[in-house]
Amino acid sequence: MPTPGFPPHTLDAEGLPVWIRDLASSIGNHSLHVVRGLEPGRALEALGVLAGSVRPGELPAGRPDELTSLPAAALGADAGEGATLLAGRVGEWTFVYDDSGYTFDGTAEALSGDGRTAVTTVHTVNGHADLTYAVDGEEVETIVPEDFDPAEDLPHLPAELRTAFEAAGVAEWDDLEPGRPDTLVGMRAACALAGLALTLDDIRRLPLLLARRTEGD
Repeated sequence: MPTPGFPPHTLDAEGLPVWIRDLASSIGNHSLHVVRGLEPGRALEALGVLAGSVRPGELPAGRPDELTSLPAAALGADAGEGATLLAGRVGEWTFVYDDSGYTFDGTAEALSGDGRTAVTTVHTVNGHADLTYAVDGEEVETIVPEDFDPAEDLPHLPAELRTAFEAAGVAEWDDLEPGRPDTLVGMRAACALAGLALTLDDIRRLPLLLARRTEGD
């Protein structure tokens, strides 16, 4: 698999970072946010989480069923009750994993305020995927994999985003033409940008925050 930014055992057979695969439910809707220079608690607030609902937490050894993500299991939440958000920090980058893909619209812009850089990427069970890169509260690039031609489009991306997509590479799916990006490329690019070529064990060793988002929030 030509994905040069990811050491062995950090991607699954489809090209999804294994830590995301191991957190996710079997439903297949999720989003990932990464932001440089913002603490995890503040990142959750920027995503609409009430400060009083954020709590430190540890991921359980397992989950009650395949429809429940590991973060939701940590909070004792049932599948279908909104979204569970898991936040942590690696170096200067904070990540927030949303187990339902509930947070995505305008989120990169919200996270990137005050001169920061942020990315939101989403992937759904029906194969919709995109990635938004924002700086200082403004969208700079939105990439939809099915419309993205690496050979033509990579040279025009901002330098750090171009490097992230080069590290993300292309997963070898049987139904893709050679060189065409798979729909998981945004997840890999966000992880490459933020230094998240990790395993679930690596995530477990971090201080983690958990929170819920529902329609009423």
